[in-house]
Amino acid sequence: MRSRIAIGVIGAFFVVSVIAACGGSSDNGVAAKSPAAIVRAAVDAMAGVTSVHLSGSIVSGASPIALDLDLVAGKGGRGRMSTNGLSFQLVVIGKVLYINGGSAFWSHFGGAAAAQLFKGKWLKAPASTSDFVSLAALTNLHQVFSKLLVSHGKLAKGATATVKGQKVVAVTDTTKKGTLYVATTGKPYPVEILGTGAQGQIAFDRFNESVSLTAPANAIDISQLQR
Repeated sequence: MRSRIAIGVIGAFFVVSVIAACGGSSDNGVAAKSPAAIVRAAVDAMAGVTSVHLSGSIVSGASPIALDLDLVAGKGGRGRMSTNGLSFQLVVIGKVLYINGGSAFWSHFGGAAAAQLFKGKWLKAPASTSDFVSLAALTNLHQVFSKLLVSHGKLAKGATATVKGQKVVAVTDTTKKGTLYVATTGKPYPVEILGTGAQGQIAFDRFNESVSLTAPANAIDISQLQR
């Protein structure tokens, strides 16, 4: 009898632990708030996030940029980006940026000689370098969310729905025509930002998971090449 009770207690503890790890399934009350308050709740929730995965695309000028990045608060990020058929890997750790492009990438920016020289190699440079500062900014977790969530026009609350398996409430920026979907259970994290037409879509998941940022070995220092 005691062994059955012990097993039952352990089983119950396991279920509770799994629910807690998933952020819970109870209504967080955000759907009842005003649109501005919903956005503020998402901003406040993101302030405490230690890491997040974002994927999708944004539009810069007339060119869509595909993103698949893991961001770590206060440290940097890693992942892959591509635009106009040119793809590259990116790692940012503190004030240092590392980049590794395919042959097409280096051929486009440096010609055949660069493609041959940098094939399979990582380059590193200060993240503040003018050519890379905008890329490095995309790995700054809180800076990214500040730009995405704080800068908006007139807001209107939409319907509740399910996005990527998560219950959400929609808030539309009627000025910029983008829609933010915020989780209505657990923490009110942003789940997706969806632009109109071809204006991009970004999804967010894997909040607060462990992400290791490691500097690529034997990276070529760009400053040494410029001497």
